[in-house]
Parts: sequence; C-alpha cells; structure tokens
Amino acid sequence: MIAAIALAAVVALAASLLLYAATRPDTLRIERSVLIAALPHKIVPLINDLPRFNTWNPYNQKDPAMKGSYRGPSSGPGAAFDFDGNKNVGKGSIQIIEPSGPSRVTMTLDMTAPMACHNVINFILDPQGNATEVTWAMQGPCPFLGKLMGVIFNMDKMVGRDFESGLAGLKRIAERT
Repeated sequence: MIAAIALAAVVALAASLLLYAATRPDTLRIERSVLIAALPHKIVPLINDLPRFNTWNPYNQKDPAMKGSYRGPSSGPGAAFDFDGNKNVGKGSIQIIEPSGPSRVTMTLDMTAPMACHNVINFILDPQGNATEVTWAMQGPCPFLGKLMGVIFNMDKMVGRDFESGLAGLKRIAERT
C-alpha cells in the first residue's frame, strides 16, 4: 500500500515536471552588456576577427586544451571556427554570417555535443560618448529537452556568467589598445 502511494506520488511529480516544462518559452535568449572605454572601431576587430575573438573568448579559458580549426577568411562573413572541447565547452562551430559594420557582428553557433543546438549570436555596439556599450546576445529555439533542462538548470545564469567573463576579457583588451 505504501509502495503504491509512493509510486503514485513519483508519477504525479514527474508528470507535473513534464507539464511545467511544456509551458516554458519556445525560444531562449541570453544577454549581457558591458561599457568599454573605447570606440566601436577599436572593438569590432576584436570580435569580427576570429583569431582575435578567441583571445578573450571565455570558452577557450574553460578548456585550454580545446582542439580548434579555422575555415574561410579569418574575419568577416564566412569566417568560421570549429571546436572540440571538454564537457564544459562541447563540440560545434561558430561562423560570422553578416557583414560587420561599426555597430554589429552576427554569428551562428551550431553545437553538436553535449546536445545539438543552433543559435544566433549578436554583438551589438552602441557608442556612449568616448565609450561603447557592448551587448553579447544569444537567441535560438528551445526544444522540449531544452525546456526540461531549464526547469533544473538556470541557463541564463550559467551561460550569462560565461558572457560576463568574456565581456570582461574583451574590455581588458580593448581598453589596452
């Protein structure tokens, strides 16, 4: 009798968890910003040129032994970087997809491990006098498995921390040059 009640409680809890996950948003958006004491024309090359991007990319710091290779040009549309890292980084590629101007760099992030995802990343540069507000935003679809993970893990907090670390690195480099 007690076993049947315990089983019913576990089933009800699991059903509630699945139902709650199903009601979560179909898209994911994570965004962080920083004010950098440099003008956009000094910052854009640090984002738009993938070898320079990787000097402050927080995921390289999470796995210094990460394997990676560049494809296409080193900067601008078509520039791509394939990576294969540890469990903290995963496996996938980034590619710059839109012409970069003084105010935006757009990339795709296609992950194959630890789980598949396809997101768009925007770096938006907004001049503020002699400084620039740089926003790192990522958005993409959130399938059911992602929604379920979002019930357990705070993706905004987890990924947002990485974005904050990366933006701090970008700020250090941009303000030095």
